[in-house]
Amino acid sequence: MAKREKGAGKRRPKGARKCKPEAAPWRTRVRMYRQGIGDCLLISLPRSDGDDLFHMMIDCGVLLGTPDARGWMQRIVADIAETTGGRIDLLAVTHEHWDHLSGFLHAADELSVLEIGAVWMSWAENPEDPQARALEGARAQAIQALRLAEARLGLAGHPDAGPLADLLGFFGSRGRTTRDALAAARELAPGERPRYLEPGETVALDRTGARIHVLGPPRDEALLRSSNPRKGEAYGLAAGLGVDTVLELTQEKAPDGPFAARWGIPLEVAQSLPFFRRTLDAPGQEWRRIDRAWLDGALDLALRLDRDTNNSSLVLALELDGGDVLLLAADAQAGNWRSWQDLAFEDCTDPRTGPELLARTILYKVGHHGSHNATLRAEGLEQMTALRTALVPVDETVARARNWTRIPLPELLSALDDATGGRVLRADAPPPDAADIDATALRYDVFV
Repeated sequence: MAKREKGAGKRRPKGARKCKPEAAPWRTRVRMYRQGIGDCLLISLPRSDGDDLFHMMIDCGVLLGTPDARGWMQRIVADIAETTGGRIDLLAVTHEHWDHLSGFLHAADELSVLEIGAVWMSWAENPEDPQARALEGARAQAIQALRLAEARLGLAGHPDAGPLADLLGFFGSRGRTTRDALAAARELAPGERPRYLEPGETVALDRTGARIHVLGPPRDEALLRSSNPRKGEAYGLAAGLGVDTVLELTQEKAPDGPFAARWGIPLEVAQSLPFFRRTLDAPGQEWRRIDRAWLDGALDLALRLDRDTNNSSLVLALELDGGDVLLLAADAQAGNWRSWQDLAFEDCTDPRTGPELLARTILYKVGHHGSHNATLRAEGLEQMTALRTALVPVDETVARARNWTRIPLPELLSALDDATGGRVLRADAPPPDAADIDATALRYDVFV
């Protein structure tokens, strides 16, 4: 059941400066920053009384290993502070990935001078929610197992060592993690507890005529775990070892073998025997060894963990005065998208459904940097019949350097180009020539 409609952003702390809007004929300005693979949006809405602007910030991060990552985030937050006059009415934090959260650590000093009225997260980040605690416990256990596997793979010179390290980078480094970044974000509205949102909620934005509908993440465990699209469901990974197996096999003791101990020879003993030295350690004979074979499943587990975390994204549909919608999908993947089809916002004075919000969408912040499993076809883009603009926070050069060959997916970019009439804005490319788009090296502004 959807919750009652409530206001957001009403509180203005003492000392906050107002930012007078210019007499512009736009209903909203959507600013996408161009740090590459990472999300940070600033959405500004004129107040209905003409007093000032309502500013909403969504995420603040960049991929681990991006050149000058700290400098990027500091420049972005400084730009946000200058643009808003030092006041953010609403900060939405979508999910626990470094490319969405790193700025809360990298630009902590710059953020500390901002006055933030409210922080939103999804129910999946609520430490008091039993289902959320179970999800976080499983995630923490998987990360622990994969960190151990990463170390073993590196020592073994295994080809999966690099890709596994890249995937674990979405959760930060061993020193500073996404848990730390989430904790920092929770503290950015002093005296205000974060609001944890449920799918089906609608929230009116104070004195703007706009309202936000919460689409995801779903509560249904099957949908939360369903990340990959079915055949033909989207544009354009087999099961591996489970967490328990990886944890067991990364312990100091050797794993149990297929035969009784009396039939085995300890590896250290085998390595001292001439026969086994010829057949195990000689050049070209590495294929005979199975003592590290269990590590082959670690990369698969990391891929599943990455997808499941993306699928827990907070997804918002911002409905402007007049009914047009901005779809802010974070990194939501297949199960999250499917859940919107049956969603109804019953407590609205003017009710909406998930498919109706998609049909009203005029601007889409493309999910997961344009990957193959983050924009559905029939239950997604094909329902966006009013779409005018797509924003893709991506750096294809960085993606290819990490062998992410489907980020961004060419078939999806082509479909977005067709749907928008050529108005696809990529962080790594010049914008289309249009009067309602303004660009600098730091950001794109789209005026609606």
